[in-house]
Amino acid sequence: MKLTAEIWVSAYLTRLRLVEIPAFVVQRGDATAGAVLIKLNTLDGLACCYQRSFDLMTGERTWMVLVEGKEPVVDSSISKQRGFDPDLWVIEVEDKQGRHLLDEPGLE
Repeated sequence: MKLTAEIWVSAYLTRLRLVEIPAFVVQRGDATAGAVLIKLNTLDGLACCYQRSFDLMTGERTWMVLVEGKEPVVDSSISKQRGFDPDLWVIEVEDKQGRHLLDEPGLE
């Protein structure tokens, strides 16, 4: 059974909150099938944006880096993605240690 985007986002935000990693929804996308971008802001002027990708060789869904670097460059790329996909969810995670939990079981 596949989770809706809204349920996945809610569960992700809860997991982050449980380990005291601040995160918030920048853009709310389609509740059922919207794609999700995760922006990791390390609060030092740098950021990284992750997107889910489907690995054709293994059939697994994985998180991969869409863009990383100076925060304005990452924000610009996210803005372009938002222009292409109005159903897109954008979640911003703020953590100086660079934790995003996307490699945790159940979030892949």
